[in-house]
Amino acid sequence: MRKLRAGVIGATGMVGQRLLTLLTNHPYFQVSLLAASSRSAGKTYKEALAGRWKLAQPMPADFADMTVVDASDIERVASLVDFVFCAVDMKKEEIKALEEAYAKAELPVVSNNSANRWTPDVPMLIPEINHAHLEVIPAQKARLGTKRGFIVTKPNCSIQSYVPMITPLLKFRPTSLVVNTYQAVSGAGKTLADVPEMNDNVNPYIGGEEEKSEQEPLRIWGSVIDGGIVKADAPVISAQCFRVPVSDGHLAAVYVKFDRKPEKAEIIEAWNTFSGPPQQLGLPGAPARFITYFEEDNRPQTALDRMLYGGMGIAAGRLREDALFDYKFVGLSHNTLRGAAGGGVLTAELLYRLGYFNK
Repeated sequence: MRKLRAGVIGATGMVGQRLLTLLTNHPYFQVSLLAASSRSAGKTYKEALAGRWKLAQPMPADFADMTVVDASDIERVASLVDFVFCAVDMKKEEIKALEEAYAKAELPVVSNNSANRWTPDVPMLIPEINHAHLEVIPAQKARLGTKRGFIVTKPNCSIQSYVPMITPLLKFRPTSLVVNTYQAVSGAGKTLADVPEMNDNVNPYIGGEEEKSEQEPLRIWGSVIDGGIVKADAPVISAQCFRVPVSDGHLAAVYVKFDRKPEKAEIIEAWNTFSGPPQQLGLPGAPARFITYFEEDNRPQTALDRMLYGGMGIAAGRLREDALFDYKFVGLSHNTLRGAAGGGVLTAELLYRLGYFNK
């Protein structure tokens, strides 16, 4: 099996760093290019980071001496790779233009950015859940005028702490959902050492997060209609999002009401048996079990359970009936693995196996 050449755009950021740890010795992909802003271009990767490596595991030796390319040099990037991961820190309109430029250069783009999440013909993918949205790619190619280039993006990292658990329950027609998310500082690209103001503190505001938490799930549960993705109209979601003094892992407290209330055993069975193409295809980055339900009263816990299946598994627990809603439960996902870099790699693996990266 010939490995595809992958480029990591935004390689110096936290998500870019995570991507490189996951792509080292990957069975499908070989990183052949690192790109970042003009400030880093021309330097080796270790020089460009200059002590800003943020992860606990060391920088992979394979990339330390690679020369960083200017992300805006579309022609050079396109000559060196077969597709790109994009995780850049730029203004939204600039990201949108950059990703479309890569696609028009006939490069598939797997994006960890938010700029194209609401572009009607761009899939916003959780691979186990809405892989059917890939059907919109031909319409996107027609709009862009490409034969091979297209964009697929990832949703907000925090919604993956509860959307996976609601998805197998859609058959019971959930009507309303209240969710409170408790989000790690790495969701802002920081370590605990970077934000001393978070010590012994909880911040009750994360800009833009509540709207994303209320609206993006509806797009995930939406349908492809006339060459675009139309969001679902239910359930109604109300969200509050808090930044907490945790390094990695987003925890969600969820309350849900159904049109037809299921039995508790039905919910747990639906969670434990739910899977998707990543599991069925045996993709390298796929957790053996997508959702794991913990029976213990004190699980899931962020420090104990965020690395479930290498950080790609979703943890659920504390399912019980509620006085105002039908049920309440707790969910947990690793935000920079499942929610960001790992989810991006899994998306690329799925696109590869389904033939979307073919020349």
